[in-house]
Amino acid sequence: QVQLVESGGGLVQAGGSLRLSCAASGRTFSSNNMGWFRQDPGKEREFVAAISRASLRTAYADSVRGRFTIARDNAKNTVYLQMDSLKPEDTAVYYCAADDNGPHQVHDNPDEYAYWGQGTQVTVSS
Repeated sequence: QVQLVESGGGLVQAGGSLRLSCAASGRTFSSNNMGWFRQDPGKEREFVAAISRASLRTAYADSVRGRFTIARDNAKNTVYLQMDSLKPEDTAVYYCAADDNGPHQVHDNPDEYAYWGQGTQVTVSS
């Protein structure tokens, strides 16, 4: 069982930066592939970025590639999402997700993830 708690969201002007953190409980974090998703009210959950167990692989949505960076620190049981050059269309609730001890891979499908955090709101003003 993995519990995830996101933090770092807030209000920022367009062009600004935020760093989201996701702290995981449980002793299997280094065995979990991790991902970030976002969701606007009334819309489907959207893939943002993913990172494999030992950071060997990363993946990004086209809409954030070059602006966002995903990283993890297995010693701290934490995954990060550095968000730069933020745009108003990045406004959403951001969720951290963990798979169920799969092999080293990245997932862009939310159905591949077994555990989810409660989300953190990111608002980008124009």
